[in-house]
Amino acid sequence: MAHRVAVLGINEAVGYDLTIPPQVMGAATDADGRQLYEVLMCGVDREPVRMTTGFTAVFDHGPEALATADTVIVAGTRSPGPRLHGTLPDEIAAALDRIRPGTRVMSICTGAFVLGAAGLLDGRPATTHWRYTDELRELYPRVRVNPDVLFVDDGDVLTSAGLGAGVDLCLHVVRTDFGSEAANRAARHCVVPPWREGGQAQYIDRPLPEGGSDGVAPTREWVLGRLHEPLELAAMAEHASMSVRTFSRRFRAETGLSPGVWLVQQRVRHARYLLENTDLPVDQVAERAGLGSSASLRQHLRAAIGVSPVAYRRTFRSGMPR
Repeated sequence: MAHRVAVLGINEAVGYDLTIPPQVMGAATDADGRQLYEVLMCGVDREPVRMTTGFTAVFDHGPEALATADTVIVAGTRSPGPRLHGTLPDEIAAALDRIRPGTRVMSICTGAFVLGAAGLLDGRPATTHWRYTDELRELYPRVRVNPDVLFVDDGDVLTSAGLGAGVDLCLHVVRTDFGSEAANRAARHCVVPPWREGGQAQYIDRPLPEGGSDGVAPTREWVLGRLHEPLELAAMAEHASMSVRTFSRRFRAETGLSPGVWLVQQRVRHARYLLENTDLPVDQVAERAGLGSSASLRQHLRAAIGVSPVAYRRTFRSGMPR
């Protein structure tokens, strides 16, 4: 049976946010072409839902769909209660009350304000569009707001940054639920990258870094071909023909991450690919990914996604060795 997703649209909804889950998750299939998700669009009642961009939508489902969902996604909204006053209107609260215990809850962009008003983000890390992270922090001070990332996965509650970052979050969920191959198929169908580097810090309105037009992108490509090698910051800076200080500043400006954090992310990502798609022993996976030992791989993988290499392989292993 397909995993059921209910996407909740609230008046003054961001239409782009609403279309991401049915498009991305609706495109997720197994190797035989069977759909992996059933995506339902619903409102807090049966009334048409106003968008922020000059049109109104009529959904196939009302709030009753939330009671049957395995995952609920709240799309971005300008609803004044959660967005401006830190309050949750009765009709939204009643709709959210239909969600079963244990259901995974997600938000795209300013949908995080709705989760914040409902208390679902209290004590948790979360994000939203970079332009509104300060407002989220002020309205909901118990939320640990991270303004730099594209999305936050806190287990049963996930939040994305603005607009297009909802695509990143949905692909991440497909990858988590069904493995990289399913996420890659969905990404190819949608003609989007299956994984974007860095965080939303790279999109914040700020002066462009001084210097040449190519930046550190050629060095990132150079690094990706040498993940199995020891890679020091000085070597990366030398490849970019920059001082270490300038390279570090340019790297963070372009990716939103320090070179060290970015490098670990790429190595963990490559290790996950090898665990899914090869029969290599765990220590060889660690070596090829540049993480050194199986103990180091175990530590980094647990920090990234909360499971051991053996458990990850058991869950996401592809059918045939490659």
